[in-house]
Amino acid sequence: MDDIPYTPPPQAAPVSAPAPASTPLLRFRHNEKLHVKAPKHTPKRFYGHGIPGVDLDKLVGKLVVVEGADCSGRSTQIERLVEWLEGSGHSTVRVGLKLSNLVSEELELAKQGNVLSRITLSLFYATDFADQLENTIIPALKAGAMVLADRYIYTLMARDMVRGMDQAWLTNLYGMALVPDAVFYLNVAPEDLVQRNFAKHTALDYWESGIDLGLSRDWFDSFLTYQGLLQKQFQRLQATYDFTIVSGHRPIDTVNSELRHKIEAVLNGK
Repeated sequence: MDDIPYTPPPQAAPVSAPAPASTPLLRFRHNEKLHVKAPKHTPKRFYGHGIPGVDLDKLVGKLVVVEGADCSGRSTQIERLVEWLEGSGHSTVRVGLKLSNLVSEELELAKQGNVLSRITLSLFYATDFADQLENTIIPALKAGAMVLADRYIYTLMARDMVRGMDQAWLTNLYGMALVPDAVFYLNVAPEDLVQRNFAKHTALDYWESGIDLGLSRDWFDSFLTYQGLLQKQFQRLQATYDFTIVSGHRPIDTVNSELRHKIEAVLNGK
């Protein structure tokens, strides 16, 4: 029998490794720096009496506050700032209203009844803030973290002042607060806020509309009036606490770019 010549089997074409799935958690333009410098230490201080036993020299992190009404874009901006900072190698901690382990659940339940007096409501929020300050904010700053606050004492003071609380009393109450390294207030006109609220929630919130104040029987009118009063109080507080007012009417990316630029200056100790 004649030998049959051996023919090797055809080789399969090399298969390229699949490209990794795109996970665009962070969005950087080609001309943006991916990394920022390590934060420079700047002295910390309290607005007033502060919290006993705190060594301010050991608070080496940075405290950045973003203020603004519901639907002003505040929370969206903080989420993007957290992504940017963590992508740059910074440890971040996020705080805000009604997030304390001590009273957050009780405060939320109490608000649902719509029967809280102005003093009870004020002290509830002050307790919520004090718990987070002592047990979250200060330890995070001591560890060198970037703390981003989704609202701070200024919202609490503005709300209370609209409800007739004495500013001097509130200033003393919140003398426990640390002075932030930067405060940004996203300013959006009440007429735009009401449309954003309807688009997001399809209804207006009792407290954010100031219904407890009896401003109007119509929730729409009450919301506009209440938010206008809040803005006037923020303007008053801005003269005292010197925070930065940022227009929230612009595109999200534009606002975020401005906030990043200003926070980079804070990181550089300016």
